[in-house]
Amino acid sequence: MRGNKSGAERTAKWNLKYDPERIKQITEAGKPTYLEHASTAFNDIHDMEIAVKGVLNTAGVPVTDVPDYLCFGREMWSKCKTHSGPLMAIEAATLIGKWVSRSLTQAVLESIRSNIFNVPAPTP
Repeated sequence: MRGNKSGAERTAKWNLKYDPERIKQITEAGKPTYLEHASTAFNDIHDMEIAVKGVLNTAGVPVTDVPDYLCFGREMWSKCKTHSGPLMAIEAATLIGKWVSRSLTQAVLESIRSNIFNVPAPTP
């Protein structure tokens, strides 16, 4: 029957899972893949931030507001990795509302949403 493991069985399974040598082997085996994924993500984020700065320069956004717009861009980038279509449009609208409430300009945020992430405004 499932779920009726003795204390000794549970301890053995726990000990196997948390064995430092086993964890090291698993981590070392996956390191090239982890590095490739991280490198790709870091390059994507860098490219996105350059594009956001371009929109900000065009809009004449004050330098003091740039970090907040970059945070918005990072949040959009993250959401775009897990959402798409109408759901992403709704998520983007929610993020825009959040950052407008923090004193950012809605038109600039919408420009970033549309021009960099190709996310349309949500349909009612």
